[in-house]
Amino acid sequence: MIRRTLTTLLFSVAAIVAFAEEGMWLPSVIGSARLADMQAKGLKLTAQDLYDINQASLKDAIVHLGGCTGEVISDQGLMLTNHHCGYGNIQKHSTVEHDYLTNGFWAMSHAEELPNPGYTASFLKYMEDVTEQVNKGVKSNMTPEQASDKRAANIKKIIAAATKNNGYRATVESLYYGNQYFMFVYETYRDVRLVGCPPSAIGKFGGDTDNWMWPRHTGDFCLFRIYADKDNKPADYSADNVPYTPKRSFAISTKGVKEGDFTFIYGYPGRTYEYITSDAVRYIAQKSNPAKIALRTARLDVMNRYQGGDAAVRIKYAAKNASVSNAWKKWQGETKGVVRLGVVAQKEALEEAFAEWAADKPQYAGLVDSFSNLYGQLEPYAFALDYYNESVRAIELLRFGSMMSAVPAQRMMSAAKSFYKDYHRPIDEEIARKMVRAFVDNVDSCFWTCDMKEAANDTNAWVEKIFSNSILTDSTAVYQLIEKDPETARKVFADDVATCAYANTAKLIKEKIQPQYMSLNKEITALYGSYMRGLMEFQPERPFYPDANSTLRIAYGKVGGFSPRDGVVYDCVSTIDGIMEKDNPEIYDYNVPQRLRDLYKNKDYGRWEVNGTVPVAFIASNHTTGGNSGSPVINGNGELIGLNFDRCWESTMSDIVFDEEYCRNIAVDIRYVLFLIDKFAGASYLLDEMNLK
Repeated sequence: MIRRTLTTLLFSVAAIVAFAEEGMWLPSVIGSARLADMQAKGLKLTAQDLYDINQASLKDAIVHLGGCTGEVISDQGLMLTNHHCGYGNIQKHSTVEHDYLTNGFWAMSHAEELPNPGYTASFLKYMEDVTEQVNKGVKSNMTPEQASDKRAANIKKIIAAATKNNGYRATVESLYYGNQYFMFVYETYRDVRLVGCPPSAIGKFGGDTDNWMWPRHTGDFCLFRIYADKDNKPADYSADNVPYTPKRSFAISTKGVKEGDFTFIYGYPGRTYEYITSDAVRYIAQKSNPAKIALRTARLDVMNRYQGGDAAVRIKYAAKNASVSNAWKKWQGETKGVVRLGVVAQKEALEEAFAEWAADKPQYAGLVDSFSNLYGQLEPYAFALDYYNESVRAIELLRFGSMMSAVPAQRMMSAAKSFYKDYHRPIDEEIARKMVRAFVDNVDSCFWTCDMKEAANDTNAWVEKIFSNSILTDSTAVYQLIEKDPETARKVFADDVATCAYANTAKLIKEKIQPQYMSLNKEITALYGSYMRGLMEFQPERPFYPDANSTLRIAYGKVGGFSPRDGVVYDCVSTIDGIMEKDNPEIYDYNVPQRLRDLYKNKDYGRWEVNGTVPVAFIASNHTTGGNSGSPVINGNGELIGLNFDRCWESTMSDIVFDEEYCRNIAVDIRYVLFLIDKFAGASYLLDEMNLK
């Protein structure tokens, strides 16, 4: 009787959330019912306005930037994305003399824009369901390995046909754990130049303290321009290139937002895991995340101490610190969210009901027990791999040695200079001692390399041996070796004590961890394929959207505050007043630039003033994740109203489970972006090329 009630409850919940503000939908197959729901909530566009391969649509203004998203906001290839997405490029251009991280950068003409080698901007040409082609020739009597090999061969042919003689790039991605396959075809532009960025005290205002938090007061944006050859096609950097002419660019709304307004997000969310079982969630929340958080806490403590005492070191480690800190804080929020919502118990209840339903269905019977068995076998290998990646492999010197032993001769010197530009040995050496000690204290000795066995006896002595005997700690010696003979240098680097320590780690992982880890994961993934099919039959009213996998998606919701805990209610907007409330010249991340202080003091807001202040950020219930950084936040008319840059800390569990009451994405209000370009930077010429509504 209890199980029957539970099953009924699960079906009822599915029906209720059928059109909840959850999900990341493929724009080409969003579905008439889903589109109708968006239109009922405020969307004024058609399916063809969102996605069309025969004429310009909004998808043609969306840019894939690898781990981030951007959007084109003028007919001259001007592109907007997050400050933290452009951070690495800003840092590469920064020196103590020209500290663009601290002071910002603004090109006052095209000639002043800064090139960024290796930074690319990709536009999706089209997406296509290729499930039938991928599965062609796959037989029911094949082993999983044979079926996988056949699909891989088919995918290779599909990609080759789609990219033949056109310069395009294509990928074929699995959806619903192999129940569907889509091809995504891109055109990639290789000349992308930095146009402008605010100081970090604006673009990264609040630093790691405010990261993932609300209310937020961060102007997290920067501007790039995409360049093309004279035929508007992709080209390597050249002074002869011209600004890219897009098929579509965003009009920008200056009307603003209010509670309840419809919004949608268009971008490239990274990874979500909405359908994993209770065993997987339990491992993440109770073992993996706590271990990784502890390791990154130790690394950040060392970085912060050194950065706080030396401006040059602060610049060197700015991007590294931000990278380490981002996931560190996200994991903490994710774990708290999973515990608060009782996700493990929810998953267990679903699995219990599913197992009862599946008992007389041979294709699904026993799946839940099989998951538990396989995850139990996987855990020690997963934990060892997590620990290696977050501890031993976090030692910069070891990674550098491995890279230098393999980098092409013609790139060896530039690779070395790039490393040493942002390297501080005392930080790396102290982190090494902490990481190695943590590893031998927490990982089963059956997963130790010979180095870890030695380090277990005397960690400090082992670290001292590595750093004292490695030529890689001496940049001058490294440069001289490369200049004299790159091939001889490569041999020296390959035999270096730091390189060998990394190689020993790689060897153990390859031989002792990865084979079992990969084999078990293949079995688990195969089970998920069956489980997904079963869930769709078991809960026919439930809306199933594919997990994010860095492919173009639409998510929608509404502007709105929330109550994260008893007695606390958050408004949905923040303003420049909050920036000044946090202003503290003694703290780098809260030291508001004097120019902004003056604008605030004089209330010199120009056209961007709203009720005596300037809007800075807002929150909405769009379902987002990593990769959505820089995604346009769009109103019902298809106009840009904000720039997505974060989630509230209480909602970081949305990669695993979405909760409409807690989950909020954070966006820079586009009016704050325009205010900063206009009044702070004095770069109003940029506004002239935008379509402001």
